[in-house]
Amino acid sequence: MVAAKTIVTLDVKPWDDETDLVALEKTVRAIEQPGLLWGLSKLVPVGYGVSKMQITVVVEDALVSVEDLESRITSEVEDYVQSTDVVAMQKL
Repeated sequence: MVAAKTIVTLDVKPWDDETDLVALEKTVRAIEQPGLLWGLSKLVPVGYGVSKMQITVVVEDALVSVEDLESRITSEVEDYVQSTDVVAMQKL
């Protein structure tokens, strides 16, 4: 049986223009759990010198809740992350 998977693109928004985005990405990628595979990321300018990180992740639906993952990012990386948003989601 093949596991159902979803590819998700997340916007990870820093607190301000002084947030260390390299450290932000490193700490987000440090979140590990079964059924979670981090993909590519890029920085997207939002204005006033602030950029957000857009990152893709493949989740195994039975093992990873996207809502729980967003909650983990904002709580475990709270020094860097103000909020997260799902930009796109597609079943694989």
